[in-house]
Amino acid sequence: MLSNPVVMIDFETTGLSPAMGDRITEVAALRIVDGRIVERFVSLVNCHVRIPPFITGLTGITQAMVDSAPPAAEVVPRLLEFIGTDTLSAHNASFDEKFLRAEGGRLGLAPGHAGTVCSLKLSRRVFPQLGSYKLGTLSGSLGIRFRGTAHRAEADAEVAAEVLLHIGRHLASSYGIARVDAALLHSVNKLAAAKVHTFLQKHAAAAA
Repeated sequence: MLSNPVVMIDFETTGLSPAMGDRITEVAALRIVDGRIVERFVSLVNCHVRIPPFITGLTGITQAMVDSAPPAAEVVPRLLEFIGTDTLSAHNASFDEKFLRAEGGRLGLAPGHAGTVCSLKLSRRVFPQLGSYKLGTLSGSLGIRFRGTAHRAEADAEVAAEVLLHIGRHLASSYGIARVDAALLHSVNKLAAAKVHTFLQKHAAAAA
């Protein structure tokens, strides 16, 4: 399962929009191969911005922590190199991808990842009966526990990776799909929830 690499990413940020001047404060990127995490890139980031008190309250990331962290000009190129051309994934991927592109753009760098898979969208399509798809609630519904502190990049990325793998195992066992890869997850991402079951049945039959 997931034999082709997928990089699960999570950013902590000063706010919701890079277009409004918000910046990253922490990043975790976890490479998943053959159903397990095989490599990690984790760093606090100094973007030379003020950390709002509510962000410190939410994440525990303080001004002093980012002030002493490596600068974005050092972290972002290393992050883009780590991701390379692998498929990118995140829980609410549009949020993390827009920060990745914005931070890269500030340095004249463009991400090279091969498509994006959103574990939030996947969860809505594969488990439409659940009441909430927020990472903390969703992981609890699926029996996945946080190993670290919620709203820190590495802990959130780890749980999102486990959610993605859980979805892969579910598809494999429920539909008899021998190879659950990034291309299949990307296809499911684009479907309306009502069409997912029929699509997966046809996919399994074609692969048999």
